Amino acid sequence: MESLSVSAGVAYPLGATLTHAGCNFAVYCPDARAVLLCLFNSDTEEPVAELLLPERSGDIWHGHIEPVAAGQLYGYRVERKEVQLNEAPSNKLLIDPYARKLSRPQQWDARQYQHDSQFMIAKSVVVDPLAYPPARKGPALEDNQRVIYETHVKGLTRRHPEVPEDEQGTYLGAAHPSVIAHLVSLGVTSVQFMPMASFMPEPYIVGKGMTNYWGYNPVNFFAPEPRYAIKDALGEIKAMVDAYHDAGLEVIVDVVFNHTAEGGKGGPVLSFKGMCPLQAYMMEQASSGELVYANHSGCGNTIDTAHPAMTTLIMDALRFWYSVIGVDGFRFDLAVCLGRDPRMFRASAGLLRAIHQDPMLQAAVLIAEPWDIGPDGYQLGGFPTGWLEVNDQFRDTVRAFWRGDEGLTADFATRLMGSRDIFHKGARRITASVNHITYHDGFTLHDLVSYAERHNHANGEDNEDGHGHNISANYGEEGETRDSRILSLRERQKRNMVTTLMLSQGTPHFLGGDELSKTQDGNNNAYCQDNEINWYQWELNKRQQDFLDFCRHVITLRRRSNLFSELRLDDDHFTVSRNVASIQWFKPDGSNKASEDWQTQHNQAFGVEIRGCAQASDNPEHWFLCVNASDNDVRFNMPVLTPRGGWTLELDTRYASVADQPLICIQQIFLQAGKSVALFSYAHQRKQP
Repeated sequence: MESLSVSAGVAYPLGATLTHAGCNFAVYCPDARAVLLCLFNSDTEEPVAELLLPERSGDIWHGHIEPVAAGQLYGYRVERKEVQLNEAPSNKLLIDPYARKLSRPQQWDARQYQHDSQFMIAKSVVVDPLAYPPARKGPALEDNQRVIYETHVKGLTRRHPEVPEDEQGTYLGAAHPSVIAHLVSLGVTSVQFMPMASFMPEPYIVGKGMTNYWGYNPVNFFAPEPRYAIKDALGEIKAMVDAYHDAGLEVIVDVVFNHTAEGGKGGPVLSFKGMCPLQAYMMEQASSGELVYANHSGCGNTIDTAHPAMTTLIMDALRFWYSVIGVDGFRFDLAVCLGRDPRMFRASAGLLRAIHQDPMLQAAVLIAEPWDIGPDGYQLGGFPTGWLEVNDQFRDTVRAFWRGDEGLTADFATRLMGSRDIFHKGARRITASVNHITYHDGFTLHDLVSYAERHNHANGEDNEDGHGHNISANYGEEGETRDSRILSLRERQKRNMVTTLMLSQGTPHFLGGDELSKTQDGNNNAYCQDNEINWYQWELNKRQQDFLDFCRHVITLRRRSNLFSELRLDDDHFTVSRNVASIQWFKPDGSNKASEDWQTQHNQAFGVEIRGCAQASDNPEHWFLCVNASDNDVRFNMPVLTPRGGWTLELDTRYASVADQPLICIQQIFLQAGKSVALFSYAHQRKQP
């Protein structure tokens, strides 16, 4: 390498910043005695230079190096004033916390890590931001228009027959026209990708010969994961996001700011542990008096999001993903960690306030997973106005109700109407509840109706990992079956739950692959399965194709309705406008449901009439929903409104195929099948001339 010139440079911005003559390097290391910048060959990763950063400004060490160009690989070594927390990082190469790109996927290798870790550690890459086109803007969706589809970059396309083999499982594969066409035809508006920031599989899972497939174990909050790239992770993820925007789809990314892959005591030193462990991580005192890593994440450590340096880093990472990569929003994993300021959760915590006031993020979608395992860690409904929150109470109630558990009708109706016992009228928008039946962590929808118990033996943990409370059922036989009666009931239950999801108030969250009847063979914790258990199967039989068609049909019903996507009620002062004339609840005999009727143990059938405002539309919507979770058919007495009007059947989950659903219009009596949902719209018949 040619002779290098080293000067003091500047403290900001942090990271590697190209200048007209070279590159400025700046890194936060408050307790360092010295910081060594290590440069590597871009092809072989062989070391070519080690340079002391010549200056510090408070807690920031910095230097300007000439000449350095885009593509230069680098890392840091830090000599600390004293060894803390039993760590000895001086012989460890460290990833720049502000690196925008890594040279390769970060893998765990115990042999390479043991002495000098430079051969194991992925190198940070100097990036020229001007080499990439500006991100294209996403669609301007109203909150009530959003239908979220959760997926994994690799699993989505690893087996897709129309995606070229070299693009399967990559950012470019996810952007393939056939994949985007499927998402658009399904009717979803927003694709929520599981983590796309750089991560490392945990040492213990690597020791078992497996990997961390999901990616919830970050080593860097900026750099896109190289595993999903063909050549250039940053360029290819930007191209993917642009392709989704061109198709009218939002992109939401799952971000993990609650812990890192460095784990707790004895965990690997990869980045923060070598530079600023006492500032990056939340500490607590053990009973022995020893200072230890707090573990509110369940992964060995907890990011101290209240520390100014970490608040700044997280905000910078959010702006990078939003403005440079171009995503439209974020789903925050274990989001209670964001509000621990300093220890207990507060909705007014500094980081949450910073996100709220940041002008760049004003339009960003913000979704909280509103819990962690720390003290007072369950905070559903506790996030600030404007946030959406993953609602596990919706999931559990809907699963149990359709399984046939009794005494849940009142709770089910509450979930159907937006969980306003949690997201209160006037304080939170009715779309704040992110409703889901299934999520990546748990059973798929097909497995939810096929397995009564988890079957996680493939994970190598004696089937003891994963949640044991799944509220699932197999309807007569565990796992796959050829029994036509069982198969028919399973498919009907899937249709019931998807219908409930799409016709409920809130923001629907659809687990990718459920529309394809994806199975994980009963594995409800498939985080370590990078194989057919997680990869989508795109070749469908008739039963699976019928279910896909049904999903498209019910999502279309939701999206064409203003009432199912957002009820604006007279007693909800969050908005001024109104679109509801009345909502009435009925027993099957046609009488109004009284308060005591909701508490009847065996009451599993009811009807609800939703009438839109005349002033909200020239042709206001008018719906009647019949719900029957019992095993028996129920005779419904529909409201008789005018002599010449009638109720037109829009959806009936008793039918295996949308094509089999009859075109009928009735005035009063409807015999509803057991375990089914029926939806009617009302139309006044005009007099014949």
